[in-house]
Amino acid sequence: MTSDSGIRFEVDGPAATLTFDRPDRLNAFDAPMIERAIECLLSAADDDSVRAVILTGAGRGFCAGGDLNVIGASAAAEGPADLDGQVASMRQLERFTELLHTMPKVTIAAINGPCAGAGLSFAAAVDLRYAATTAVFATGFIKAGLTGDYGISWTLPRLIGAARAREMLLLGDRVDAETALGYGLVSAVYPGEELLARVQEIVARIAAIPGTAMALLKQNLVDSETSDLPTALDNEAVRLIGTIASQRTTGG
Repeated sequence: MTSDSGIRFEVDGPAATLTFDRPDRLNAFDAPMIERAIECLLSAADDDSVRAVILTGAGRGFCAGGDLNVIGASAAAEGPADLDGQVASMRQLERFTELLHTMPKVTIAAINGPCAGAGLSFAAAVDLRYAATTAVFATGFIKAGLTGDYGISWTLPRLIGAARAREMLLLGDRVDAETALGYGLVSAVYPGEELLARVQEIVARIAAIPGTAMALLKQNLVDSETSDLPTALDNEAVRLIGTIASQRTTGG
């Protein structure tokens, strides 16, 4: 286990768990936390023993988004003249979302409490989402006079539909766990004390599936988001035949 910059990272068998570890701030993050989190995801992507990455939070919250006090002070110090540099830095940090969505391991959010702002962006980017009964969800950006980041305008409509995503983004209202389940934002809701155990059961199911097939299936899903049907069919054919050939070679 390693813990620094407000990020705790642990690999235990087939599961790598990345925990936002700043409970006194409901796990609100700053740039060094996300930089460290990116390093952890890259490590998990390259570790053949890891089959799934669990994203969760310490204490009673999942992630309250960016720490606006720290982010605002940093932006003020750099000044408006460095707008291009700030945008470039932001895009580097947003690599975290891209990795959650595209890395060749299954990514799972165990949403143990409040999930707001960019915290919701992260949860929306993963493959599978499970929530505690105490979880609440809010985009939060518009109420802070902000427009959103970390891919929320791309992921949320794909998860819950355009109308509900617009309502959540434009009004910024809070949504409880049962409502999130009804929206399709999460797949199941569990008592808080059961959440991680239930997610570990999902990891065990994933670990029983050939890793190459899982990674290629995930790549099919990622590619399909930007391809037409003929291209998707081509990708499926190539990868299916490849996995069949691999099973024949290995006897699996």
